[in-house]
Amino acid sequence: MLKKNTIYLLFIIFLTFTSYLFGARPQNELNIYSGRKLSLIEPLIKKFENDTNIKINIITGKSDAFIERLKLEGLNSPADILLTTDVARLFRAKENNLFRSIDSEILRKNIPKKYRSKDNYWFGFSVRARPIIYSNSRVDQRDLSTYEDLSNNKWKSRICMRSSNNVYNQSLIASLIINLGIKRTEEWMEGLVKNFARRPYGGDRDQIRAVASGECDISIINTYYLANMLNSKNKSDKKAAEKVSIFWPNQQTNGTHVNISGAGIMKGSKNLHNAIKFLEFLSTKESQEIYTKKMHEYSIREDVYPSTTVSSFGTFIVDDLELDKLSSKIKQPIYLASKKKWR
Repeated sequence: MLKKNTIYLLFIIFLTFTSYLFGARPQNELNIYSGRKLSLIEPLIKKFENDTNIKINIITGKSDAFIERLKLEGLNSPADILLTTDVARLFRAKENNLFRSIDSEILRKNIPKKYRSKDNYWFGFSVRARPIIYSNSRVDQRDLSTYEDLSNNKWKSRICMRSSNNVYNQSLIASLIINLGIKRTEEWMEGLVKNFARRPYGGDRDQIRAVASGECDISIINTYYLANMLNSKNKSDKKAAEKVSIFWPNQQTNGTHVNISGAGIMKGSKNLHNAIKFLEFLSTKESQEIYTKKMHEYSIREDVYPSTTVSSFGTFIVDDLELDKLSSKIKQPIYLASKKKWR
């Protein structure tokens, strides 16, 4: 007959083995796939870890690659949260059945309806506007008015844009489809493409550099990039940013297009309680002040003000379109851009 101590030891081994098989994890951790650079979100992560004693394991990379990875991993994914930028990516993750709906009174209270999905699958945590930028030396601000006016022949060979494959542009086009209708948006796109100074390439920072260098006179960028270049230790980038200014388009019509950075909790999250706690933490006033002061983005909260740099851009009327509605049109811009040869 086995002794009691031997039976107890075998029982412990059995529990350990079955825990291993079923992927048991320490309760005080959280696993994040982040499409945002670690340097940007590290202050938030450190504060959350210090406040809660929950260890965050984070992998950073390209958001679109993470979505494909999560599709392959399915419910076996170690990820609890996907952090990303632009509602188009959040919509894509939801459409691929990656997120789970979250019932949180704190998130509903802190995040305006227009910055979260109507069924609580994803939530916005910072806002970035996408206005027009122009050369201080070659463009008279009085000649600017709306996004639609950029198709006017007076801007022939004066506009630089990044590729239509970029989600920021896809979301902007989707907003125009909702506000103008698909026929007018097609006409706008056709005129815009004719006004390109060169073939689209590069990111938003590249468009700022192109305007500053004289390669073109106008572009459309996210404010976040200009603010960070203005505060850059790279003297060349800072000098380029100082040669351009922001113009807030459509102030007499539907307002300037805005988008978000946001997150959702994975359907197979093994640390659900910690994941919800982290998203709720991101929506607090203290966390939002980190978003605005360290990252130069706009807050989702009315009681948190922009950084000094972003405040210098001035106030503007925001397109009040609910981003959940925007996401429903996100496939159409890809077709239109191909049809109108916006590469």
